[in-house]
Amino acid sequence: MKKIKLLIYGFLAVVVTAACDKDLLDIPNPNEPTTETFWQTEDDAQKGLNAAYSRFYKEGTWMRWLSFRYDLGSDEGWSTSPWNELADWTRFNYVNYNFWEGNRVHWEDFYVGIFRANQVLKFTPDIAFADDVDKERVIGQAEFLRALWYFQIAVLWEKGALVLEPKDASYKPEEVTEEALWAQVEIDLKNAYAKLPPEWDDSNTGRATIGAAKALLAKAYMQQGKFAEAKAELQWLIDKEGSLYGLVDDYMDNFTHFNENNIEGVFEIQFNDENKGGTGNGASMATGFQRTQFYAPGGIGWQDGKARSWLVGEYKKETNLDGGNDTRLYHNLYYKNSPNDFPDLPASIYGRAWDDAGWGEHMFIRKYSTNYYRDFEDYFAPNNYRIIRYADVLLMYAECIVETGGSPMEALPYVNKVRQRPSTNLPALENSVHADALSSGEKFLKRLQMERSLELCFEGWRWADLKRWGLLSSQAGIDELKSRDADFNNFILGKHHRLPIPQIEVDNAEGKLTQHLEY
Repeated sequence: MKKIKLLIYGFLAVVVTAACDKDLLDIPNPNEPTTETFWQTEDDAQKGLNAAYSRFYKEGTWMRWLSFRYDLGSDEGWSTSPWNELADWTRFNYVNYNFWEGNRVHWEDFYVGIFRANQVLKFTPDIAFADDVDKERVIGQAEFLRALWYFQIAVLWEKGALVLEPKDASYKPEEVTEEALWAQVEIDLKNAYAKLPPEWDDSNTGRATIGAAKALLAKAYMQQGKFAEAKAELQWLIDKEGSLYGLVDDYMDNFTHFNENNIEGVFEIQFNDENKGGTGNGASMATGFQRTQFYAPGGIGWQDGKARSWLVGEYKKETNLDGGNDTRLYHNLYYKNSPNDFPDLPASIYGRAWDDAGWGEHMFIRKYSTNYYRDFEDYFAPNNYRIIRYADVLLMYAECIVETGGSPMEALPYVNKVRQRPSTNLPALENSVHADALSSGEKFLKRLQMERSLELCFEGWRWADLKRWGLLSSQAGIDELKSRDADFNNFILGKHHRLPIPQIEVDNAEGKLTQHLEY
């Protein structure tokens, strides 16, 4: 079975019952299970874990709004949405800290995901399993998921509540530092990869693996400047190249539903279009990828998110070995001159020619669109979202080599593997117009910043990358970003590198969770 069948169990939340006759309380209602009556069997634990995975199918995650923070908030994209408040949250105009689509939805979805993972971690150890290995794997997956959510909290807000067991509605969250959040991410991921398998059978495709946990841990280390530790974790994946991991020949195979969970996918959200409901907790809740509807050109989608034009220029600074433009440009963006730049590839998008009146000179995000097989968009795109790809692993590994004192020549083969993918077919870096990048570690790392964007644009890592490279914490960095993205003219140094805590959370915490001073 290609997809995990994720079930929604709203009854996993702690049920607060009103006072009534004790004898009545002793009669379990099979239609309304409570925490006390539910967590009894191995099947219960598996269902609880599936409910934790199901948080991927919420608007505040990669399903819809999170890319507005990570992609459109970075220098790669921007928003021209007529919904001004939505667009303002991609250009650092934060007025209402409780704005749902820009801030609160992320906080809520992450912490509900943490709550569900915490339930699994609290109750599963006391449940008897036919095979203890299966129990360990349930626990390991919950640890991975909790770490994944705390990773986002650390990147976006840099502080938050550290909740490690399920709490009821009376709980008042108490803040911890960014360092404490990263420390917990490290603990969870180390515990997770000790329990997880290197791969799953077909009926469990999409679940967290050792490689997923190690790759995410490497990312957490890198965000903290712990490059030696990150390199050691990435080494495990590098050593599995050719068996568990590798690069697919066709770059586009990473973004369609025709070749999902391939050798390049380290961790993917298993989207599909089987359910076409809303995003509540019902059995028919939507399980499709919804970003595509918001990024598609007008008349097809809402065109709320677009690409910055500098990307086109960067791609076109060099040609491939056939003398043509880098085909990643074609697969990642769609713009007015795209048919001329790629005369041998289909000129239309969604079966349409360029709409001069409606689309003007804008640059649209083609990556993850469903243009490759249909002529419309909706809220039910079936293509998996690849949170971590092996190409990302290779580029991270190259960065860690140089950051730990290695030479650019030592790191070069890992960058070249990405550049020389058969469908990309660029010259080796040392034979390219960017060969000077090999003259020093500093120049190599600067070139690597661009190599990552050209390979990984609109895949949700650019904001974390900008933070790690210090571009959001120095005036020189902001000036560089301004040259590519006019929205950074609104960026206030020392403030906008992190989001404000949703004010309602601060108010409800009764002093235990405080707002960032700059807000």
